[in-house]
Amino acid sequence: MKPQHCTLLFLLRGSEILLARKKRGFGEGFLNGVGGKIDMGETVEQAMIRECQEEIGVTPVTHRKVAVHDFVFTDNDKVMVVHTFLSYEWDGDPAETEEMAPEWFPTNSIPYERMWADDIYWLPLVLEGKLLRTSFWFTGLNLIDSNIREVEQGDLDG
Repeated sequence: MKPQHCTLLFLLRGSEILLARKKRGFGEGFLNGVGGKIDMGETVEQAMIRECQEEIGVTPVTHRKVAVHDFVFTDNDKVMVVHTFLSYEWDGDPAETEEMAPEWFPTNSIPYERMWADDIYWLPLVLEGKLLRTSFWFTGLNLIDSNIREVEQGDLDG
């Protein structure tokens, strides 16, 4: 099966991170960054900006790619390649939409129990400044295996 390429973006403000509760569709009920599928003809960055605008009404001004995750869902042979970014500067104020309900959390008390099972393994590393290339295997919502490697910036571009 051909992997589906997606984006994921976390806004950071001082010692806070913006997480948004997914209100519908894949991952409904979970807190996460904002993002989604890359449309035909879009670059990864264009998709990341568009998804952020659609989901919380914000336009990232600066961003840094910090990880690429491969998510393999063994029960339906779905593979997602998720290009992950951090942004410290944006235009607009995060607002709730039909898809996402954003909320700020202190980075030292992120509610991982309300997030995907993989997040607790990689998000703290990214927040420490590490760049990652990861793979996570799920059956349903259960994380069954993982591989996390620290990489150089050039390893994320491609």
